[in-house]
Amino acid sequence: MRIEIRSLQIDAVIGILPEEREAPQRIVADLWAEYRYEAGDYLDYAAVAETIRHHLVKEKFGLLEEALLSLKERIFDEYPLIERLELRLEKPEILEHCRVAVSERWSRIDF
Repeated sequence: MRIEIRSLQIDAVIGILPEEREAPQRIVADLWAEYRYEAGDYLDYAAVAETIRHHLVKEKFGLLEEALLSLKERIFDEYPLIERLELRLEKPEILEHCRVAVSERWSRIDF
């Protein structure tokens, strides 16, 4: 089974510039996860979305890359049903003429 969480809007501190450390900025998170579905044992998408939101708000990362890797660890730790994971974090307002994002794909076997 595959779950997708798209365009999760989060206001969080992620950045290394002084102005990025002062106030939260808009972050857009996307998740794609393959998981083992068995009757009565499912992946709670609302809980996964809240894990992403809470983790990014709480940790106040310097780089998108650091946030992405830390989020991967947290999701694999908290959701053992997930076998493959792809995450994307975007700063839609950081540059005027484009949207900047980082993404990566992992397998639990690699984790």
